[in-house]
Amino acid sequence: MAGLQSSTPTPVSLTVHGQSRVLEIAYSDGKSFRIPFELMRVYSPSAEVRGHGPGQEVLQTGKREVALEALDPVGNYAVQPRFSDGHDSGIFSWDYLYFLGSEQDRLWQDYTQRLAAAGVSRDDPMPQAGGSSCGH
Repeated sequence: MAGLQSSTPTPVSLTVHGQSRVLEIAYSDGKSFRIPFELMRVYSPSAEVRGHGPGQEVLQTGKREVALEALDPVGNYAVQPRFSDGHDSGIFSWDYLYFLGSEQDRLWQDYTQRLAAAGVSRDDPMPQAGGSSCGH
């Protein structure tokens, strides 16, 4: 099945905490994670964020206060969030959410290092794109 490894545990509960801005997800292996919306948005698996190949990633800024406006199921293997900044093209498979939850300390560290290297803050607004070939 696309986006799901056969060895990946499956979710047994999924709770959106709007006020604290976290997605709480518990898996069949007993592990549970509280994934901040900001982390989900910064690491969205969409072409808008990842680009269309290595080296084309777009560093996301200004996402600290991003909210989750909707969370739609995609088959029985993923969800598609709609964020308050209008981003809605990322499809988060169960295994990708498990990865975000289990690796979030390392991912935050990587994100802050990339921000520092670019000389920007996580609260800086996103630069306006001149013309995107992604269509979003």
